[in-house]
Amino acid sequence: MSARERVLARIRQKQAKPAAPDASELAGVRAHLAAHPRNAAPRDAWEPGTRFRERAASLASSVDEAGSWSEVPTRIAAYLAARELPARAVCWRELLELDWRGSGIEVEARGARGDDLVGITGACCAIAETGTLVTLSGPDSPPSVSLLPESHVAILRESRIVRTMEDAWTLIRREHRVLPRAVTFISGPSRTADIEQTVTLGAHGPYRLHIVLVAD
Repeated sequence: MSARERVLARIRQKQAKPAAPDASELAGVRAHLAAHPRNAAPRDAWEPGTRFRERAASLASSVDEAGSWSEVPTRIAAYLAARELPARAVCWRELLELDWRGSGIEVEARGARGDDLVGITGACCAIAETGTLVTLSGPDSPPSVSLLPESHVAILRESRIVRTMEDAWTLIRREHRVLPRAVTFISGPSRTADIEQTVTLGAHGPYRLHIVLVAD
């Protein structure tokens, strides 16, 4: 018997259970996992859009708004110009149809490299409670675009803001029969306080996160 098996056997003994689970116990566990039951959640009285903007700002993310998808390139061009960032970016393939050239931005749909300074992505949804973006990996949505460049710009339809993390998982499971290889939760720019307890942005990823919310 391995050390792991000994530990589990002792736990089951303390629970007054047989040394090994029987078929009915295994079936109950599988049914519980398949049902994805939700735990108790705190009460809230906030409006999701307002709460998300407040929480995102508290995490050092900047938030802008576009009245339609056609306005998105212009809004992002203004953001890049205001911060003297290059008008050149790597993006997800689904975003290529936007009029980037008309706004003066040169984009390429591919995975990011070490010399890419700006990455533009979409997002599956956003969590109002924590100001968090949720992205899903895929052939046309490589995680590197949000992780490698110094500046990450994320575009999200405002109706995709959900209240809690539990709501985010419910949405993902409803829309995707099989979960992707990576589900990434992004709460503001990358940061760490490992060195002398001093918060440093960009230590392990982008040190800018700009979110463009698109009205429905």
